[in-house]
Order: sequence, then structure tokens, then C-alpha cells
Amino acid sequence: MKRFFLLLSICCMVASGTAQEIVVAAASDLSSVFPQIAAGFEKETGKKVKFNFGSSGQFLLQIENGAPFDLFFSADIQYPQRLESEGLIQPGSLYRYAVGKIVLYVPANSPLDLTQGLRALLSPKVSRIAIANPQHAPYGRAAVEALRKEGLYDALQGKFVFGENISQAAQFVQSGNADAGIVALSLALGSAMKSAGRYVEIPASDYAPLEQAAVILKSSRDKDTAAAFLAYLHRPTVIAQLATFGFSMPSRTR
Repeated sequence: MKRFFLLLSICCMVASGTAQEIVVAAASDLSSVFPQIAAGFEKETGKKVKFNFGSSGQFLLQIENGAPFDLFFSADIQYPQRLESEGLIQPGSLYRYAVGKIVLYVPANSPLDLTQGLRALLSPKVSRIAIANPQHAPYGRAAVEALRKEGLYDALQGKFVFGENISQAAQFVQSGNADAGIVALSLALGSAMKSAGRYVEIPASDYAPLEQAAVILKSSRDKDTAAAFLAYLHRPTVIAQLATFGFSMPSRTR
């Protein structure tokens, strides 16, 4: 019965796709750039892309419970690999499409000195720090890992406010519900956040690489359109679009 209600809630959240419309579950760090990429794909092909942005870990559970997605773009390659091992993806479709980065982000009027990096969070002027929930959000795990690497986690953990995904964590800073946040570089480079705040990149050596991957789901109702969109992501022009939002390409692709 519990599984039935979970499936019912998922189906209510994800509208059924129309002919040649694919429904994509995408990590929320992609919310600044993917609408632009999809617009180009739609103009060229006449096929539609409907996005649901959220936590990669939550999408994993939804897919395992039968959520009607065509494609899954995860902020953590381990989730698509798990689906592959469970036989839930189209064989051979796993594609490593990007590596993400995290930054310390503050409002434009913040008094914090970002040249100090994460140590700026020790300021008594910081009472709330937004991060994504590390239980199911890869960017949240990266934030925790970086804070531990810098020896700051124990001193700061009482100040954390958790977003369900990295977009919500960023919104906490934008709305004034947090004094600072550890967020995706891709979001900090989006037009709204870029004009409203400041950021400093957190050294990549402080956390495991945020290697991101996509898969076509075996349950997809339109595998041809899903495959076409995934192929579109391979184009140099699209890779360049991702780069403008702070993503780099993995050293190896498949």
C-alpha cells in the first residue's frame, strides 16, 4: 500500500508526456543551463523536453519505484550506475556529461571576506549556512566533505539549514533565510544569483569529483527522442554551453 501511494504521488507530479515529448528527471544544478539547451534542441527537432529538477537521490528512489521518466541526469554517477546494475536503463546509454563544482556564495551586501574561503564561515556574523541535504543530494555531500577537509565541520554543523536539493539551498541564501551557502557553481553563474551575490570557488581537492552522468530509462515511452536529446548533449556547442556555467567534461566518457 505504501508503494502504491508513492507511485500515485509520483504520477501526479510528473505529467504524462505527449507525442514526441520526453520527461526528464534532472539534478537541480542543471536548472540554469538546461532550459537553454532544450530550447535549441526543440527548435531544431520540433520535439519537446519537459524537465523535473530536484535531488538526484530522490529521483533514484522514484525511478526504482516506477516513476515515468524518459531520461535521468544525475549529479552523482553512482546513481545511474546503480540503475544500470538493476537493469533499469537502456543498455549502453550511460553518458558522463559533466563534472560539477561547489562554491561559497553570499549576498552582495554580505560583510564576509571571501578571500578567506570556507574559513569566512567562522565569522560571528554567520548564524545560518545553507547546504543541500547530504542524505540524498550529491552537492550536500560535497559540502560536508569540504568542510571536514578544512577542519570546520564540527564548529559549523549547528548552523546548517538543509535544502532538499541544491537549488533550494541556494534559494535560502537568496531569500535571506541563510547568511551564506555552499552551492553549485552552475547556479551561482545563473543570471539571478550572479547579479545578487558573490562567490568563491572551493578547491576541487577538498571534495571528491562531482562526476555527473545521464541514462535513458528502459521504461521510456519514447526512446528515440530520448536518444536524440542525449546525442545533442555530445555536440561541441552544447558542451561549450555547459562550460559557461562552470561545468567541465569528465576525463573519460562512455
